[in-house]
Parts: sequence; C-alpha cells; structure tokens
Amino acid sequence: QLLGQAYIHRDHVALVSFRGQDADLLLPATRSLVQTKKKLAGMLGGGGTPLATGMAACRQEALRARRQGLTALVVLLTDGRANVARDGSANRDQAKEDASAMARQFRAEGISSMVVDTGRRASTDLKELASMMAGRYQILPNARADQLSQMVGDALRPRSIA
Repeated sequence: QLLGQAYIHRDHVALVSFRGQDADLLLPATRSLVQTKKKLAGMLGGGGTPLATGMAACRQEALRARRQGLTALVVLLTDGRANVARDGSANRDQAKEDASAMARQFRAEGISSMVVDTGRRASTDLKELASMMAGRYQILPNARADQLSQMVGDALRPRSIA
C-alpha cells in the first residue's frame, strides 16, 4: 500500500539495510515500484544492529536526494537494540553514543525523520533518539504493513486540521 501511494505521488524510495556490522544501500532513490518490491522482499533481519552505521547510510541518501531537489524522509525501522558501534565493535555504550551523534547530525542538517520501534515494548532509547533527531517516534510492535503505510503517509503528507 505504501509503495503504491509512493508510485501515485511520484515519490522516490530508497532502501538501506543495516545488520551484522554493515549498512548496505540496497536501492538508490527510485520511483520503480517493481525494483522496490523486489529489494524489500529480499531484506533480511536478525543479527547485530549497527544503528549508527545504518543512520549514516540513510543520511548520505537523504543528502543526495536533497541535492537532486527532492524532499527526503528517513524512516528507521528498528527494535532499538543498537549493539554494534561504527568501528564494528560489539560495544553497546559506544553504539548508543554513535547513534546519538548521528541523530544530532540529522537535526543539525534538517533531515526529516521518523523512528518506528518494532520492539515488543516502547524503547526509551529510541524515543530519545527520535527527539535528538527532531523526528517522530512511533511504536509498532507487530510491524503491520497497513499501519506502517498509514504512519509514513501521514508523515509525508501532513493533513490540515480545520
């Protein structure tokens, strides 16, 4: 549904996956619904969460989109367990500090963001991260596609209230 709306509104979608020790740009910003669906279906979860590394890759894509005259919204879907630092070490404290530093950079550069917490319980760390980014925080423990679509759609196209 979200991809269909992106297609209708001629939005561009980019996909960044972060797991283990790395972040990978799976798909640069595109309007291709077919490419996006194919890459999204192949995304894997599990393993360590190099949150700051993923955020850095998202930042690069957002800045690239901005240079092309596009408006970017970074949507981070994560369980909130940042446990891999930018240097690849399994140091939770450093991983959290690295993510905080990236969040402050998002805010300083005016990158619009939304943090979607897929954990079973609301994460204080993710709420703080969203706040540092000047972004929205949403909890979606069962990560239903229709709910995610609604959240992101609302963030992209805020409704006026009369």
